[in-house]
Amino acid sequence: MNPYQIKNTNSREKNAGFTLVEMSVVLVVIGLIIGAVSIGKDLQRNAVYQQISSNFVQSWSQAYQNYFNKTGIVIGDSSSAPTLKVDGANATPGEICTTGLHGFMDAAGISMPAGRSEGSEHAFVYLDSNGNPQETTVCFQNVAWSIPSATGTYVARTRNVMVIKNLTPDLARFLDSQVDGKTDARFGSFRESTKAASTTTASEDWTIDNRRAFGDATNTNLDESQIAVVTGYFLMNN
Repeated sequence: MNPYQIKNTNSREKNAGFTLVEMSVVLVVIGLIIGAVSIGKDLQRNAVYQQISSNFVQSWSQAYQNYFNKTGIVIGDSSSAPTLKVDGANATPGEICTTGLHGFMDAAGISMPAGRSEGSEHAFVYLDSNGNPQETTVCFQNVAWSIPSATGTYVARTRNVMVIKNLTPDLARFLDSQVDGKTDARFGSFRESTKAASTTTASEDWTIDNRRAFGDATNTNLDESQIAVVTGYFLMNN
């Protein structure tokens, strides 16, 4: 074998594949890229959740308060015989949502949050943790709400709340922690709708988490699934 053939053979052997060190470096770089993408998605989602909390939920709470300050009654109450209940002008008070809510605000000259768009100020579109679109909406209603009694137990009384629908579990927990400083579906000013009137003395977690797929009763969430949603109640000052 001549020298040229020996050199050619060695060259092919050197270029035959990666060494273990090179493979390790490649795997580390891939891991860092995947981790950075995941962290980036989490940061972006948290930024959107913060926007929902500050520019949507809290802004609607302020709009509700502005309505009370300007008119002297809560939304939908009777001006001649106030009941201090949302939709109190009706014999059977219900939710005030969408066009009805806009009508009251417009009639009183109260500015509404930007929301999804003009005419849809009550709605906010966001992406769940699987990247699927969700739309949360706000209404106002007088509902049963548990409060402490003189005997150290809890009793249900009616209170005015903002009803926030179509919250993914992680968004509901985020808003709960923003309002109350901790996550608790049973106590505080932000509660899960199904637990707001509960008179139990024990703290409770939100019913579901992001493992639950929309329309399913078990934790069968897949990567392409739309996340299941819950409804939250946010207690109003008046």
